[in-house]
Amino acid sequence: MADEPEQQPEEPQAEQPEAAEPEAEEPQAEQPEAAEPEAEQADAGDAEPEQPEGEPKAGKPAEEAPAPKADLPPGAELEPITLEPDRELSAEERARLEAEAEERVRREAEAADEEEQAPGPRAPAKLAGDARYLATGKRKRSVARVTITPGDGSFEVNRRPLGEYFPRPLHQTTALQPLSVSGYEGSVDVRVNVQGGGVSGQAGAIRHGVARALTEIDPELRKELKRRGFLTRDARVKERRKAGLKKARKRPQFSKR
Repeated sequence: MADEPEQQPEEPQAEQPEAAEPEAEEPQAEQPEAAEPEAEQADAGDAEPEQPEGEPKAGKPAEEAPAPKADLPPGAELEPITLEPDRELSAEERARLEAEAEERVRREAEAADEEEQAPGPRAPAKLAGDARYLATGKRKRSVARVTITPGDGSFEVNRRPLGEYFPRPLHQTTALQPLSVSGYEGSVDVRVNVQGGGVSGQAGAIRHGVARALTEIDPELRKELKRRGFLTRDARVKERRKAGLKKARKRPQFSKR
């Protein structure tokens, strides 16, 4: 008999550990289901293919791309404003403007003519040697009695020279205004008796009286003296005090208690 092959002894197989029994699964928090791939593919199909920047999209009107910002002054990107041309004037408006221009030119010409034709200082009238002209002037509470006679231009107030009675040049000028305007300064003597009021009121009263006396000498001087206000009696006076008041209108302070 043929020799039978020797059978090798079978090696004992390693025992495999039994699979651990699955423990009780703990409830896990629900996670959002992943989007289905089909939906993703559909969305991807709907999306338009990306195009390079600066090229207009297909199917839409081309839009001007904004110019790159550079170091420009503010407002450089704004479009210049085009002014509308002046509208043509109608015949009526043109005639009105021409009439206004003619009227303005006429008034300027009249004013220039009046300045040229303005009479200069009038020559003083000759006075008789024994002539005397009396007048009374008033201002506030001052009363001045003025006497004008032919002379060399002396001016006395209450038997004192004008510069001594009125030290301030303003009061001297106020008293001499009518004589300097009419041209009689230096050709007549003025004697004034003034009383009442203050220094300013007396100077105004003397001016009023001298102007009135000059109108007696030359009535044609009245227009010029009246225009300058020398013949107008300044009626402004101090208001008298009333009973129960501190002054003319000042009342005592009210006290509730």
